[in-house]
Amino acid sequence: MVFNTGAALLDAIVLAVVSSEQEGTYGYKITQEVRQVIELSESTLYPVLRRLQKDECLEVYDMECAGRNRRYYKVTEKGRAQLNLYISEWYRYSAKLNRIFEGGLKND
Repeated sequence: MVFNTGAALLDAIVLAVVSSEQEGTYGYKITQEVRQVIELSESTLYPVLRRLQKDECLEVYDMECAGRNRRYYKVTEKGRAQLNLYISEWYRYSAKLNRIFEGGLKND
């Protein structure tokens, strides 16, 4: 993709992916789902997950899987509120971009 993905958009995408799983999901699966939309490395994803955890948008817990601990991420209430804000902002932003691309933004 030729467009850069800023931190806020990346946060929004990660929160959306994690929120789709009621009990949370683990890092590798998050990476795979995000990669369906944008190119992303695991080295980019984990700092995002840590930031969202620090901001209390995600909670973390470990669960055993095949004899190993797997770290899961789950959206908190604060994270849901943040995701809802991102979604509403995205719709406003993308509507303005669409109008510009279609030649219709004159007096906004």
